[in-house]
Order: sequence, then C-alpha cells, then structure tokens
Amino acid sequence: MREVESDDALLVEIPFDRNIALTLRQVDRSQIPDLPDRIIAATALYLNVAVISRAGFNYLV
Repeated sequence: MREVESDDALLVEIPFDRNIALTLRQVDRSQIPDLPDRIIAATALYLNVAVISRAGFNYLV
C-alpha cells in the first residue's frame, strides 16, 4: 500500500468498475479462460495498454 500511495509510485490502483465490466465482454473466454486474468486483460483493453503475462497469455491492445 505504501508503494501505491507514494507520490512517485510506479504502481497505480485501478478500481474494477462498470466500464471495465462492460469491456470484459470483449475478452475472448477461450483465449483467456481464467476470470481474474480476463479482468486484467479487460482493464488493459479499457485503459489502452498492453499486457504481457507470465501466466500464459499475451493480450496486446
């Protein structure tokens, strides 16, 4: 929490909201079957950033 709250933080807390929930519909369940991973991908898609994960999926926006 200290890292997120510091003025020069590299980490940013992104709340799961309606916009990300709606974007979740665009993430293919067969490509990313695990719901937490799909939420991460939907958040990246909504924010228009790339995600490269060691969890086994690459979801590039």
